[in-house]
Amino acid sequence: MVICYIGVGSNIGDRRKFIDSSIAGLKRVRGVSVTRLSSIYETLPVSDMPQGKYLNGVIEIETELGPKALLKELNRIEENLGRKRTVKNAARTIDLDILYYGDEKINEKDLIVPHPMISEREFVLKGLRELGKA
Repeated sequence: MVICYIGVGSNIGDRRKFIDSSIAGLKRVRGVSVTRLSSIYETLPVSDMPQGKYLNGVIEIETELGPKALLKELNRIEENLGRKRTVKNAARTIDLDILYYGDEKINEKDLIVPHPMISEREFVLKGLRELGKA
């Protein structure tokens, strides 16, 4: 089992419900165990596009899935919750990002771990600190 940290955020509709639904979706994935959740923080969007405030947090999981298989499951959960990928940094029902996958460093076209924006997102750092990771 590998300990991973997943960033979660939502700024469309019932934001808390989307976050709770994404956590429930993770709990249903075979080979994934949700172990802890940081507090949920309301944050301003990091985008030049006008949009509503986000709710953000960090989920700690243990998983038997490899990083690509985990990413595929996260994308499936996002899709099931109505995530539409239009333009970069657009508003979204749910956003699930792999922040850390154990101690692995991955630099591929569709997956970079640790997530390259961790140090620029105070809400991520705050959630990671709360969970004892940062």
